[in-house]
Amino acid sequence: MTSPETSTPQSMASAEELRKRALELQLLEMERNEKIKAREAKKHSEFVEDFFRKQIGETERAVIKRLVMKAAADGKYEALIYSFPSTFCTDSGRAINNNLPGWQKTLQGKAKELLELFEKVAKPQGYGLKAMIINFPDGMPGDVGFFLTWEPPVD
Repeated sequence: MTSPETSTPQSMASAEELRKRALELQLLEMERNEKIKAREAKKHSEFVEDFFRKQIGETERAVIKRLVMKAAADGKYEALIYSFPSTFCTDSGRAINNNLPGWQKTLQGKAKELLELFEKVAKPQGYGLKAMIINFPDGMPGDVGFFLTWEPPVD
């Protein structure tokens, strides 16, 4: 008869088998992460294409209108109607971040079109437009937010 110290249960995996399983799991995790990165890169590429090559459509106008109406129903005087990476500005958002005169000239793509649409449609109706950096990942300017405002005039 063998003593308990020298017997090994048959169900116990060898160290080599455990190492192999750990490696397989690490490979699966790496594949999963690569798929996520590829999906995010594709999504970003589509956003860039849309931002620089397409125009603001009826769907986007309807979304803006809903955002404004929701904010007004909540008793607010402004609504975040659009955001985009500050890197899409010709100066990477520097003028907007520092509230410099002429920041409008740094806009490109749909942001520029949205400003033109604001000037043509909303401004004559008494609306204002504020542009500001809305986040700072790693301490650097991240996204620009366009806020449509309808604050009462200050006397």
